[in-house]
Amino acid sequence: MNKDWHDGRFHRYFTAAVTPFKEGGYDIDEEGLRKLLRYFTQPQYVEAGIGIIINPEAGELFYMSRAEKRRAVQIAVEEVGGKVPLFAGAIDLRTEDTVQVAKDAKEEGVDGIFLMPPIGTADLTTSWNAEKYPEVWVELAKAIDTEVDLPMIAHPVANFNANYGIGVPLPAVKKMCEGIQNIVGWKMIYTWEAWKRVAKYLRSLENNVAVLASSARAFHEGLACDLMDGTVSGSFNYALEPMMEHIKAFQEHDFYKAKAIWQAGLSDLHAYVYEEHARLHTRYKTAVWIRGLISHPFMRPPMTKPKKIEAITLRNLLQAAGLSVIGQEEFDEVLAKLLD
Repeated sequence: MNKDWHDGRFHRYFTAAVTPFKEGGYDIDEEGLRKLLRYFTQPQYVEAGIGIIINPEAGELFYMSRAEKRRAVQIAVEEVGGKVPLFAGAIDLRTEDTVQVAKDAKEEGVDGIFLMPPIGTADLTTSWNAEKYPEVWVELAKAIDTEVDLPMIAHPVANFNANYGIGVPLPAVKKMCEGIQNIVGWKMIYTWEAWKRVAKYLRSLENNVAVLASSARAFHEGLACDLMDGTVSGSFNYALEPMMEHIKAFQEHDFYKAKAIWQAGLSDLHAYVYEEHARLHTRYKTAVWIRGLISHPFMRPPMTKPKKIEAITLRNLLQAAGLSVIGQEEFDEVLAKLLD
């Protein structure tokens, strides 16, 4: 293992990039993906410390073939080209197939792997007790680590737990980090109290594992309490400009400015996007479309179309936060195709 991976280089503001599809959801919009990646890697954001995750959950990789996942990685490597760290999501139904997806990403030149728990049967998803049976994820992660040997950022989603929210409990975190030394970042998809608990453990480790904030509605608290080494968030897809200004204000200890940015619409926007986990990724993509960064909001089935009320609400909230949006005519044309 290259111990330099734990030197803090992955204390970055990773964007979990959405995947633009052509209307109908059956082909990747390759030019649309390139356009989005170029937006993220503008010089001011590269300088500010952004990173990219291609094929995250927000990118709908669960519904992409192995070939499509590899093609998305190829495009990302071409566009990002070493400008910022690039991690790639790796998941498939079988362990051997997940390992192959990770190997594909390494062969294409990514800097690391975005690690997710197994998908599929209810035993490993809705019924999984991550605290009692951490080996469900540990064994998958070790299989990837053995074959790929790259830095890994963990996306620790699990069945809901009152103490931890949708993040795996601390005992499972410890099993992962102690058993897999290549883990360099941990996505904080927890309740606020659990976020603090898990962050305290991560910062006690000899090997640096970055505390990477996820839910953008809690960024203000995370920054104020110094519990963010970076991020893994899909919210940068739709609100990159004010979010980076908000972070910069904290870095410069201009707390009045940070508060003003947060209260000038950004907090309300994130609150709505994260209001329902069942609509989170739909609202991400709808907001990205309304910003004019992708051509439409349609996701790959079985993900459903956005509802009209979601699109209207998001457009109003984006404008209230001072963000540019598409024109009314263009908006109305697609709005007519959405669900009532």
